[in-house]
Amino acid sequence: MVGVPLVRRTRKRSRPTRIGSVLEYAALGWPVVPGAYPLREGRRACSCDRLGCPDPGAHPLSPAWHMQATTDPAQLTRWWQAEPEANVILPTGRVFDVFDVPLAAGLSALTRIDADGAQPGPVAANGDRVLFYVATRGNPEDEDEWWSCHLDCDPATIDDTPGLRWHCRDSYVLAPPSTLPTGQPVTWLRPPADRPLPDPLLLLEWLAD
Repeated sequence: MVGVPLVRRTRKRSRPTRIGSVLEYAALGWPVVPGAYPLREGRRACSCDRLGCPDPGAHPLSPAWHMQATTDPAQLTRWWQAEPEANVILPTGRVFDVFDVPLAAGLSALTRIDADGAQPGPVAANGDRVLFYVATRGNPEDEDEWWSCHLDCDPATIDDTPGLRWHCRDSYVLAPPSTLPTGQPVTWLRPPADRPLPDPLLLLEWLAD
């Protein structure tokens, strides 16, 4: 009798859900607030009520986001039950800051960091940008800051490192698994679990190299 070969079934890796990821961030002590999300149909590009939104799906739903951001699982669950498609916004300058660099430069820096056996901390891919999460420095007033919460002004950059943006006090980033206007998700290249936040000045040396 000819034996029937065994077929191994491989489990499909489930995609992270909005609320699942939100609660994981809250468990890390990272405040979260709901964001607008891009619209694929209709005349508007963003779920917000602003006509001609300049940053579709990449900003908080409420102008009071900096006061509303929380780690309370009950409140977060209520928000995402009401708006299950809401993107995930993480305020910066509280637990962490974020260095935001062009995709090619970010991937190159990450390759060098890994090759040297260093620890980059959490790293996310956001379309044509790479986001490096670092320990917050408390945002001294004499250093540059990027106020991305103000949609009617241009972002500032760190002058001696062209293309690099620094999200710190009163700023925020779009976090995985949020959706970009292209339909592409924001994803982790290095997930935050068990990954300490590095000193920003040490990481800046890698990014500026």
